Amino acid sequence: MDARPKTIYLPDTMVNWPWPRTINPHYEDVKAEVDASFRDFKALSPELQEGFDKCDFEHLRSGCHLLNFFFFVDEYTDMENEGVAKEMVDIVLDALHNPHKIRPEGECIIGEIARRFWARAIQFASLPSQRRFLETFDEYINSVVVEARDREQGCRRSLDDYLKLRRKTIGAKPCFLIIEMEMDLPDEVFYHPVIMDLVDCITELIIIDNDMMSYNKEQAAGNEFHNLISIVMLELDLDRGSAMAWAAHYHAEVQKRFIGGLAKVPSWGPSVDVLVKEYLNGVTNWVRASYSWSFESQRYFATKGPEIQHTRLIPLLPKVSARRSQLLCAVPSA
Repeated sequence: MDARPKTIYLPDTMVNWPWPRTINPHYEDVKAEVDASFRDFKALSPELQEGFDKCDFEHLRSGCHLLNFFFFVDEYTDMENEGVAKEMVDIVLDALHNPHKIRPEGECIIGEIARRFWARAIQFASLPSQRRFLETFDEYINSVVVEARDREQGCRRSLDDYLKLRRKTIGAKPCFLIIEMEMDLPDEVFYHPVIMDLVDCITELIIIDNDMMSYNKEQAAGNEFHNLISIVMLELDLDRGSAMAWAAHYHAEVQKRFIGGLAKVPSWGPSVDVLVKEYLNGVTNWVRASYSWSFESQRYFATKGPEIQHTRLIPLLPKVSARRSQLLCAVPSA
């Protein structure tokens, strides 16, 4: 019997991605401010809070608040059943649609987190970006309930069905509010087929990288069937290494589709074209940002992220029982 520890080889999907990493110059100052405000919620146990503090989130203030908000949504729903997830989703949606309404005493803290984020964001976000955020966030947050139902029922989707759902649960499109919030992009531009296909490509690239990075953690927690690698292994009858290679090849194909699509972007006149260029540069940077965050945040690789990024070897984690006791749901009474 082979007693050597098992490892997973992680292909480097970004080796040929033409866009280098860029960081907002105000990142450190804004991050410190926003992290402090989230710490005041006392929504996590000391153990989870310590891990949260080690995560580096996006740079701009609203972006930091949004991504911290997404972190809490993920943590509060990731292992819950459909009923509990639906209750939390209803709280979040009510808070977003009523950002000036005081949340009920004893309600899950996620409602107040959502309310404060959106009450601040709408002070600065353009009206079109607000509308599109609520549309895409609604799609995302309701897909989380579907994922919870799948998990509760032990549902294993086909590859095509999985990707249809994953394009929503990844939550990428509502995050693009950060890029668009100061713009007034007309609907005919935002929803143009070429622009939509480019955004779909970016979403797909983020999915592939995220599922490759998170596979080890999710298989250990028993949540692997909402993960591309596990679905590919099952449907295509591949081992882990071959599934990772398949995902890397798919990533390269989507990259080609995106780069080819850039040449098809039409012109709407100089004043709009400059906004389109800025928007596309922003979503393009998101791929690199998500990739880098996965190694540096300790969410998937603990303290081994830089080492794994260098060696590309991930030690296979043993199966463990998921615990939800680290989340503190109730809003403290005043």
